[in-house]
Amino acid sequence: MKARLLLPAVLLTLLLTGCGQSGWHDLFNGKDFTGFVQKGGQAQFTVEDGVMVGISTPDTPNSFMCTSEEYSDFILEFEVKADTILNSGVQVRSHSTENGDRTLVYGYQVEIDPTDRGWSGGIYDEARRGWLYPVTPNNVAAVRSFDRHGWNSYRVEAIGNRIRTWINGIPVADLADDADSSGFIAFQVHAVSRELAGTKVMWKNIRIATENLEKLALPDTTKIFQANFIPNTLTEREKADGWKLLFDGTSSAGWRGAHKDAFPESGWVIENGCLKVLASGGAESQGGGDIVTIDQYGNFDLFFEFMITEGANSGVKYFVSEAYPTAGSAIGLEYQILDDQRHPDAKMGRDGNRTLSSLYDLIPAANKRFNGVGQWNAAHIVSVNGHVEHWLNGFKVLEYERGSEEYRKLVSESKYKVFAGFGEAEHGHILLQDHGNEVAFRSIKIRQEARGNRQW
Repeated sequence: MKARLLLPAVLLTLLLTGCGQSGWHDLFNGKDFTGFVQKGGQAQFTVEDGVMVGISTPDTPNSFMCTSEEYSDFILEFEVKADTILNSGVQVRSHSTENGDRTLVYGYQVEIDPTDRGWSGGIYDEARRGWLYPVTPNNVAAVRSFDRHGWNSYRVEAIGNRIRTWINGIPVADLADDADSSGFIAFQVHAVSRELAGTKVMWKNIRIATENLEKLALPDTTKIFQANFIPNTLTEREKADGWKLLFDGTSSAGWRGAHKDAFPESGWVIENGCLKVLASGGAESQGGGDIVTIDQYGNFDLFFEFMITEGANSGVKYFVSEAYPTAGSAIGLEYQILDDQRHPDAKMGRDGNRTLSSLYDLIPAANKRFNGVGQWNAAHIVSVNGHVEHWLNGFKVLEYERGSEEYRKLVSESKYKVFAGFGEAEHGHILLQDHGNEVAFRSIKIRQEARGNRQW
């Protein structure tokens, strides 16, 4: 009886791991570093009983044991164990460049995080854009998937423009991105302070498949959130989930000037796949003016990327009503877009409630991770039955309840107190603000009937 019960489990394991199917080969021979070259820092790498061991070394930058060969589409599997205070990762489709007296490694990194934070399996863009797919507390299964004190089985599928990760059979990340289509694979020992000298990270059973990937790839049985950083596109997953582009990268279709019937004839341009408001002296709505969606939205997920110039001010408003009399920008709840370091508005308001990604003049943002001026930043606004969240670059920075007693108190103490029922309409327009500074937008997309309390 026990043998009959065990057989289906064995067959399932074979199907999930691809055992018994052609296409797999060892990436690491378990004896030496044939086929690898060390780049970056000078941390020690050794081989012990068939295990690749990385030993942290102070006063040296991140160190990487890199494959000599580059890979495009592949499935990578390995087991890893790390001291609970040592951060690490595995680079995929990565590259290197000379940076002074050392070699800088950059590209996609699959996180190994044995700390309580629990970001293992997330995808970080090493030495470039930072976090692309952080693992946040909302993805409880992913946060709990990593065994901090034992061996962990990783699976990484890099096929086409999609990278997916699993830890111990739990799906963690699903990323669509086109920055790199190939590159080397590398095993990282993170730079450390002297107190962490000698801490270790270990890998074993490292194998890769580069053929028969269609058969070996795991199905989309668990629908975790998919992050798409391919500009102005929708993946098949996003289409199936109900996302729609509000900007297609080439036209102003679906938009018009606020309080106008048509798109502004000047002040806004579409170039290089971006919808850009031009500089006009820094005054509010005095250039091309604000633009709004023709349609109105209630429950929604709104995603967009923005790039600000030095000292710039702008915003993305939602639940916008054109019924309020105003000489400046149309009225609505605002996701603030600002150069906090250089624009004076950052020091106005109360407790920082006019800084980047804040609910303008009402609630300050916290836990912000800004990629910087002249870089693309990803914003996300979620509105579900009165519950609203602001996200910046994959991290939730604030949340609130529209129409709550606390919300109404904040409104009564703000510049919006003169607008009856401010921010409480059932539906409203989405608005991109002209505040007289150059700001670019792209990948503006929306999903109605938002899910809420999501990963990001």
